[in-house]
Amino acid sequence: MKPRGLTIGQLAAHAGVTVRAIRHYHRLGLLAEPGRDASGYRRYSAQAVVDLIRIKTLAGAGVPLARIQGLLSAEPGEFAEAIAQIDRALRDKIRDLVRHRRQIAELTAGEGLFLPAEVVDLLGQLRALGVSERAVRTERDGWILVAALSPALIADWVGQKRSALADPEFQRLYLMCDEAFGWDPADPRLGKLAAWIVSWSARHETGRRQAPADIPPTVTLVTSDVASSSPAWQRLVELAAAEPDFRVIASGPPRTRPSPEAG
Repeated sequence: MKPRGLTIGQLAAHAGVTVRAIRHYHRLGLLAEPGRDASGYRRYSAQAVVDLIRIKTLAGAGVPLARIQGLLSAEPGEFAEAIAQIDRALRDKIRDLVRHRRQIAELTAGEGLFLPAEVVDLLGQLRALGVSERAVRTERDGWILVAALSPALIADWVGQKRSALADPEFQRLYLMCDEAFGWDPADPRLGKLAAWIVSWSARHETGRRQAPADIPPTVTLVTSDVASSSPAWQRLVELAAAEPDFRVIASGPPRTRPSPEAG
């Protein structure tokens, strides 16, 4: 007598899935696994075909496998509500994916992905001025850190930097600091550069004097990291601090002073 029911291979063919998928559904408890017949084969009924098609359809619609078992036995009202919840989750996921795609596309904009447009514009001004790409990257990283830790400082510092960049003396001073990155710490030019930095700052700094306790932690963190990247800059900081007109000013990397802290 011809065996009744379908083999797992026949079931897979009828439902349009793989044998591996059926076995996976067995392991998850989504599809009942029948016993073996006298010939040692598992035979599947017509109900198994229906159940498998329902599982395949739900999974293909984006329903998580963990939710399918409950849906298979749900009443019509429960089924509709569960599907509505899944639909909302899918809409949220689509929104996140669209946002991620937009961010990926913005990678071509470089700094624009991480920084406000006004900061990106300042970095462009530095490049146009002839500042080295190394120095621009250093300042960019300083801005990223400030934007992440002290975003309230951005507007004020951008205004100060724009004003400074309009000053030809500041431009020359900035370029000299950039060049000094690779100087020997004992280079006598560092002393003159330190005096120039302090003199320019004293003539152009209009903000109030701030005690070290008032300086935002972000400024201290960025300044120490930037200065430590160059022995010459470290020495320049020491020489500037020893100048008679030196003032303690909260001015991290993106502010107006064209010192090593200014990137």
